[in-house]
Amino acid sequence: MRDQPSHLPPPEDVLEIGAPEQFAALAHPLRQRLLFALGQQPATISRLAAQLDAKKGNVAHHLKVLREAGLVHIAETRQVRGGTEQYYQRTARHMIVAEPQAAGIAAMLAAVAQELDRSPAETHLTLRHLRLSPAKARQLGEALAQLVDEAEENAEDQPVHGVLVALYQQAQPTSTTSSA
Repeated sequence: MRDQPSHLPPPEDVLEIGAPEQFAALAHPLRQRLLFALGQQPATISRLAAQLDAKKGNVAHHLKVLREAGLVHIAETRQVRGGTEQYYQRTARHMIVAEPQAAGIAAMLAAVAQELDRSPAETHLTLRHLRLSPAKARQLGEALAQLVDEAEENAEDQPVHGVLVALYQQAQPTSTTSSA
């Protein structure tokens, strides 16, 4: 029996997240981790449960939520020992949140924190605040996206590394007292 199905349809390149059910689906760290895990190749519930150290019932429930939100789909089914094995795949290689919502961002950051905590290798995490013009900020954002896109080696025998890139303008403090 093979570990991985062949002839899977490729995922779309980009999916823009915007529907309320998509934001609700993204609001749980395990669902975020499932999306991370499905970023490289399709997998079964059993494989995902083992990879994420989670119970198969929890994985199945959260995959159902992701599927109903249109974030994952069943890429292939196979008959195995009298049952049906389903391989899940993300619907898109890249998922872009057009208007991020606090619950989804919090879940994504919690999922990244779990991934960092479980990492067997040294991690790199840096937060910096930079003074940038709007043009320079846009240029930096484009350069970061290009750097991440070009870093992928597609070498299946190499470990998977997570990359979180965030570029945002820091909110200005609101003054509640008047200056005299």
